[in-house]
Amino acid sequence: MQLFIMRHGNASQFGVSDAQRELTEKGKSEVLDMAAYIQDKKLSFDQVLVSPFKRAQQTAQILLSAIDFTVLPQTVDFIIPSGSARNVRDYIDGLIAQEQSANNRLENLLIISHMPLVSYLVEELTQGQDSPIFQTAAIAKISYDNCHMTGHLDTLVSPS
Repeated sequence: MQLFIMRHGNASQFGVSDAQRELTEKGKSEVLDMAAYIQDKKLSFDQVLVSPFKRAQQTAQILLSAIDFTVLPQTVDFIIPSGSARNVRDYIDGLIAQEQSANNRLENLLIISHMPLVSYLVEELTQGQDSPIFQTAAIAKISYDNCHMTGHLDTLVSPS
């Protein structure tokens, strides 16, 4: 299985609340750069999980529109900046088990969230081998072994 972990695009420093901060024009451009990368690599996703924060929702909307993704993303309330990487990992493992019990294969999962959670999540999924700092709109690709519930960081790509 391939897990793709993406940080939202560049966001304004100010908003009514942290959860309401919006993408800047630069952030929107970064997301489109990453959409071009996804198309160039011919990547596809079976499921997309997104933070409820506005900048992550905007990132998902722009990215998924640009790559003609037809399945609706799922908003997950606890994949926020202060979220627990362990809880997200448990959720992912539960999704995998659920899909396997229904005889479905979850091959490619995209998660769109925030620093520091994205960094901690990579560390959690790779058993402490990697804890990268994500630039805005960067995407990490992790090869994840469902049986052993551990992964390996393959790439970390940032917008140009």
